[in-house]
Amino acid sequence: MIKLIIAIIRDSDANTVTTALVAEDFRATRIASTGAFFRQGNTTLIIGVEAEKVEQVIAVIKSACGPAPSDGSHRATLFVLDTTRFEQI
Repeated sequence: MIKLIIAIIRDSDANTVTTALVAEDFRATRIASTGAFFRQGNTTLIIGVEAEKVEQVIAVIKSACGPAPSDGSHRATLFVLDTTRFEQI
């Protein structure tokens, strides 16, 4: 089964996360986005992977983002969705 990971990360972590994903041979589509209460800049990554690689992708993102800030906020929000097809052209 194929999974679609939507990762919404802080702009400050975007380059580190995408570099880490590419180093592990994962590809992502990067989209600039805005959200949260303060309308802070975010980056949304769309990543298609086989189901058995989801935990590896999540581990790469966690490692690249570093620890959560002490103010109770978070560095990333991840959604993992089932998808029926994944094709690169």
